[in-house]
Amino acid sequence: MFKPTIPGPDPHTKIPKFRLPPLACDAHCHIFGPGSQYPYAPDRPYTPPDAPLEDFHKLHVKLGVGRAVIVNASVHGTDNRVALDAIAVSGGAYRAVANIDDQISERGLRQLHEGGVRGCRFNFVRHLGGVPDKRVFERVIRMIAPLEWHVDLHFDAIDIPEYAEMLAHLPVRYTIDHMGRVKASDGLDQLPFRALIDLMKRDEKCWVKVCGCERVSSIGPPFADAVPFARKIVETAVDRVIWGTDWPHPNVKVMPNDGDLVDLIPLFVPEHEFQEKILVGNPARLFDFG
Repeated sequence: MFKPTIPGPDPHTKIPKFRLPPLACDAHCHIFGPGSQYPYAPDRPYTPPDAPLEDFHKLHVKLGVGRAVIVNASVHGTDNRVALDAIAVSGGAYRAVANIDDQISERGLRQLHEGGVRGCRFNFVRHLGGVPDKRVFERVIRMIAPLEWHVDLHFDAIDIPEYAEMLAHLPVRYTIDHMGRVKASDGLDQLPFRALIDLMKRDEKCWVKVCGCERVSSIGPPFADAVPFARKIVETAVDRVIWGTDWPHPNVKVMPNDGDLVDLIPLFVPEHEFQEKILVGNPARLFDFG
């Protein structure tokens, strides 16, 4: 067994004051291992402590989450079994975003789709490996288009303006993780955030995940300085916004409590109609929940 290089999640999840609506979806979360059953990739950028399906399920019961989207993290490489196995026992409550490369066959893609995968992810974040090979990226996009998958994109905020035109010309829908990882201390008028909002305004393929408040915040718990950014995203295109916990929060500077993250929701989306869209309707459309 390998020694973890990052901490695990807060084990003392608070029961949130905000009551999530039925079938609320945690649209960005991970399952790690257990490593003895789902080995971590040899070239992984970090080693997490195990955060298995059992703990994942307990968390969602406590928060009141009814559906979830498992984003297969880079530590598992292109081995998507941990997500597929979780979907198989979820009774239709889970979907996944896979890690793939251009070595996958059409049959392999179809098997992932039948197993509940509805998108694939690319990391552009420098400390997690940097920019993917352009040829591989473009070929994978062409492969997933017939399945009507979306591509999930993880950027450093500073790089969003550079990629804005490339994103606008993608032939598939795309999601941007963690509100673009902008820094709250740089304000709403910072160039990366303006570029993100402009994408949302002019490109109906652009979706944004309102999650990672602990990554956006500059002042720490309960991360309220991230709320104005989340609110602006909601006001810009409420039909293309989804929410997630990012449990078990790999590589964060300050570990959040997931109950606190749920209680931020009514601060940036107090309208019940909008809550229903972001938490239930939007993820149901994007991830093809029955």
